[in-house]
Amino acid sequence: MRCIYLAWRQLSFRAGDFSSVIEGRAIFVVSAATVFVFMFASPAKAQAIPLNFDDVSPPWNALQVFETSPLPDFRDPDRGDAIPPEDMPVKKRQQPGYEPVGIRYGSWMFNPALISGGLFDSNVFSSNTTKQSDFAAIVEPTLRAHTLWERHGIDLKLDAQSMIYDQFSSLNQNNISLKGNGWYDVSRDLKVLGSFQVAHLNEGVGTLSSPANAISPTPYNLYSGDVAVRKEFNRLAVSTGIGVASYDYQSTRAQDGTTINQDGRDGQIYRTYGRVDYAISPLLGWFTAVEGNQRNLRGTPGHTLNSEGYRALAGITLGVPSLLSGEIGGGYVSQHFDDPTIGTIEGPSYHVKVTWSPTRLLDVHAKAEQLVTETSTTSSSGVLANAYQVGADYELLRNVVISATGGFENDKFFGQTRNDKVISTDERIKYLLNRFAAISLYHRYTDRESDISAFSYQKHQVGINVTAQF
Repeated sequence: MRCIYLAWRQLSFRAGDFSSVIEGRAIFVVSAATVFVFMFASPAKAQAIPLNFDDVSPPWNALQVFETSPLPDFRDPDRGDAIPPEDMPVKKRQQPGYEPVGIRYGSWMFNPALISGGLFDSNVFSSNTTKQSDFAAIVEPTLRAHTLWERHGIDLKLDAQSMIYDQFSSLNQNNISLKGNGWYDVSRDLKVLGSFQVAHLNEGVGTLSSPANAISPTPYNLYSGDVAVRKEFNRLAVSTGIGVASYDYQSTRAQDGTTINQDGRDGQIYRTYGRVDYAISPLLGWFTAVEGNQRNLRGTPGHTLNSEGYRALAGITLGVPSLLSGEIGGGYVSQHFDDPTIGTIEGPSYHVKVTWSPTRLLDVHAKAEQLVTETSTTSSSGVLANAYQVGADYELLRNVVISATGGFENDKFFGQTRNDKVISTDERIKYLLNRFAAISLYHRYTDRESDISAFSYQKHQVGINVTAQF
């Protein structure tokens, strides 16, 4: 309990003018309305493409054009039949008696929550030579507020997280984020959508862009926003939008006590995108999506990370009720870097995200993805990432869900001689006690093998969370 108390106190840290002002108010609002909750997800991602099978349903696929767009429902809209829990994805089901209650105020609904748990990490510094293990306490209060309007809508989420390690205080990190989504129904078939995020976050030791020999997470501020328009023409849906993300990275610490400057990763990423979906039938459709970007990133002296490029995909959408859903697409990706040592990264691209439900108690997921990103450590480089993932969610009981995910990723670097292969697994069990409490156990394994030995490592993470929500 002492380490949890210390973790809670750490939430009042100062991280520059931005984080101190926002954080002080956020902690007060969240903690005043929060009780214990569940489902901790580590902020440290070793992969460019993390293990993630969350679906993005309309209208939000208008903002994320490379996510699955479910086929339209051709049933009579006047019937208004509610979808039974057993026809929902296993992880999204809210069985009667276990759904959160919430606090209603006028036309708004508030859902406060707080994560409290512990974590054991077998290799906290993600090192291949000196492996150190440690325990950490995690506290994560959240507060979601969303409207109950018949038309239009606003969905806000404020969350903070503190991780306090028992032995290695250099690994302590504090995060805070305010996210918002909103949509305006111009008409029944025309929507204007928008989203934003203002956050102070940390990139964990051992992630794709983490500097070699770092012993502390890399803090950064993120400001992002998107706006899009989605129009439906019966079986045809068209969406287009623009977005921007601004990154401000701070310094981290090396093993010898020196400071590792990460200003080379500062900058903005602008993007414009569009998607077209057509439902051939209630079971089958096709889509085409394209995204262009302009990345203005500082890089290292003499090696800018500025680039421009695009990614275009086309494919089919599957929607067999309670059996097979998702999409399969292929196309081309090209990213031209101003730095001639990186050059142009281009070639065939693909996107696969499919869920197979052989029974109503089991969902099997498969995902394959390719994208181009960049990294700036001691040198600037572009990265072509290819990831393949398989996972399953099983409803053992109405209030017990078992999940397991495995993945392989290959990261090919341009601008330096480096090729990484990452194997990762994630297993967890979630036990809902009632509407207000839950317990979660999880295990994560990461094995990164790199041509540069300093970036190779293996680690296990085992944790438990106790949850209360309202």
